[in-house]
Amino acid sequence: MATSAQARAPMHLWIVGIISLLWACFGCVDYTMTNLKNPSWMAQMTPDQIAYMATLPSWLTAFWAFGVWGALIGSVLLLMRSRYAVWAYGISFIGAVVGLGYQIVIATMPASMKAGIMGLMPEFIIVFAGFLLWYAMNAQKKGVLA
Repeated sequence: MATSAQARAPMHLWIVGIISLLWACFGCVDYTMTNLKNPSWMAQMTPDQIAYMATLPSWLTAFWAFGVWGALIGSVLLLMRSRYAVWAYGISFIGAVVGLGYQIVIATMPASMKAGIMGLMPEFIIVFAGFLLWYAMNAQKKGVLA
């Protein structure tokens, strides 16, 4: 008889996992291209945004890395139905809260980074990272992750 972790994964796990994977891939591309200062990627930013990014402390960049790479690893582990997805999403959530929290509360971001939907993006990222952690924890409790 199969245990619950060996049973067929619910459809919502695949939906959440694939959306999370796509979201995390974009975050990893943004992190990599910004930190490598890729000319075509940086051309999409305004001069004040480039100047702001250049002044971010290295510890903040590290939390950004924890956020995006933790989400990518968490997404892969979730799709593999590994209980370690919870840990990876936990690291991602901490990275998002510390990194983006600093930018929301302490840093003075350029006006161009606060305009329109961009102004809500840091909060949305934190909420989404929290949702993914919550989802993985519930999946583990229900025996979907082994």
